[in-house]
Amino acid sequence: MREASLLDVRVEERRLPNGVCGFYYEPARLIVLDESMPDFQRRCTLCHELVHARYHDPGCGTPYGAKAEQRARRETALRLIDPVEYASAEALCEGDAYRIACELDVTLQVVEDYRMLLHDMVRA
Repeated sequence: MREASLLDVRVEERRLPNGVCGFYYEPARLIVLDESMPDFQRRCTLCHELVHARYHDPGCGTPYGAKAEQRARRETALRLIDPVEYASAEALCEGDAYRIACELDVTLQVVEDYRMLLHDMVRA
């Protein structure tokens, strides 16, 4: 929430349609989060939407939307997963992505995005 304040972004929680965890609305500098999410999911979603706010992303429906979404997912994974903790969780959980997500207190999507980053780094 401190980062939202520094970015001059308001954060509200309300009931959102099924499948929508949150969104960022640039014209109002507003992040809306689904009020029914558990804390770990709220933290991941807020981090993701703050990335959109930091870059003043206009929204998913724009021509730039897909690239902005990809950047938000990448930066969220890098911010929320510590490499040493990930390696430890991967060994402890025998590579099971769901168990790793539980161990690191993040969503499965964040773990999958982090794995994609690792994969891309190895290929580069």
